[in-house]
Amino acid sequence: MKTLERSERAAQRAGINDGETTAGDDDGATRAIVIVPVLKGQSGPQGAFALALSSEERLEEAVGLAIAIGLDVAFSGTVPLAQIKPAALLGTGKVEEIGAIIAAEGVSVAIVDHPLTPIQQRNLEKAWNAKVLDRTGLILEIFAERARSKEGRLQVELARLTYQKSRLVRSWTHLERQRGGFGFLGGPGETQIEADRRAIGERIDVIKNDLAVSERTRRLHRKRRKETDQQIVSLVGYTNAGKSTLFNALSGAGVLAKDMLFATLDPTLRRVEFADGGAFILSDTVGFISDLPTQLIVAFHATLEEILEADLILHVRDIASASSEAQKIEVERVLAEIGIDAAAQASRVIEVWNKSDLLSEDERSAVGKRAENAAHPAGLVSAQTGEGVPELAAAIRIRLQAHLRTRDVVVGEADGAFIHWLYENTEVIDRQGREDGSQLFQVRVAPEREHDLDLHIARPGS
Repeated sequence: MKTLERSERAAQRAGINDGETTAGDDDGATRAIVIVPVLKGQSGPQGAFALALSSEERLEEAVGLAIAIGLDVAFSGTVPLAQIKPAALLGTGKVEEIGAIIAAEGVSVAIVDHPLTPIQQRNLEKAWNAKVLDRTGLILEIFAERARSKEGRLQVELARLTYQKSRLVRSWTHLERQRGGFGFLGGPGETQIEADRRAIGERIDVIKNDLAVSERTRRLHRKRRKETDQQIVSLVGYTNAGKSTLFNALSGAGVLAKDMLFATLDPTLRRVEFADGGAFILSDTVGFISDLPTQLIVAFHATLEEILEADLILHVRDIASASSEAQKIEVERVLAEIGIDAAAQASRVIEVWNKSDLLSEDERSAVGKRAENAAHPAGLVSAQTGEGVPELAAAIRIRLQAHLRTRDVVVGEADGAFIHWLYENTEVIDRQGREDGSQLFQVRVAPEREHDLDLHIARPGS
């Protein structure tokens, strides 16, 4: 029988050494084991993304997810599978082997990086005497911890309740009891599990109504931004690609930026001004990840719609990661789910190849050449050190202004209302006084605003 394969790389990233406990033991962190089932003939457990990764890379990501929730990873490894067992996913021998490790390491949480049915989850918990989380459950736990805004918490609660509603079969035995009917109706009564499912359904309805109100407010804000020609630039990318660090580098905002999966969950907006005039709204969004739970995509759809409205999308990639290409494919897959075809809308997307500071000189040179020769030139940057960020800002400006037209406008000496309109509806590049008291403005104006501009010019003082 093939034994559990320990990942040394993932273990090192988690701070695990043979015969030693992790730092988490000192602060009372919950001890966990991370298991990645690998089906025979596949490099990953599931999905197109998993197939693009080696089992080592998949395990490293799973360990990172566990660390992100504050777990002390006592052991991690891959489990080769010839086939999936309906009862517990794993065969009896593997279940016993992992159970022995769990007992020896004093583990209370087992992470299985693969979808588990309610029956499989219940059987593994009984066999291992530990709480078992599959990939979806773990990601939901992370999102629940990270959410800060009211809307973010509601979105996560909606996702968790949707997930739990389908898994009430694994609840404790009291859920199998019946209680009597209510009111004037008799009958066999209502089982506790039915009551719990109904209660969850009622709470889901309440949350959906609350989120609908937030969505209407968000739409109103987007409409107002469009009316004032505020251009939106959205950061997207795989989790931990460095979006928040780049957000800070471009905007100067002090948002949370850590080397941690899902360090940012709630969307953040900041106004960014160019040094020589002009501005845009920069939006940081939740990071994507492979096999993102369907419940989360549905729950966060309103938030992800912010990306749909963006004038420009910055796809931030961790170019130092061996999984960079696979991560790109996964991000583009999620974008496609919300209606954005990155390949077909290349004019709206700039790829930002981040973390250049983690590359050697030879690697940086090779990656730089790849960026220059790409079908759609990419920007090589280090958001951490600032390298390449000014060039990226210049590229953003060029893209945002590609559709703007430059006009020279003469404004009368007393036409303060027109001057105010110019500053509110155009980008003022230059302003010079003339001998007759009038002023010459050089402005950039969006095509849809040119008609209004011509009306003001034709009717001075209006």
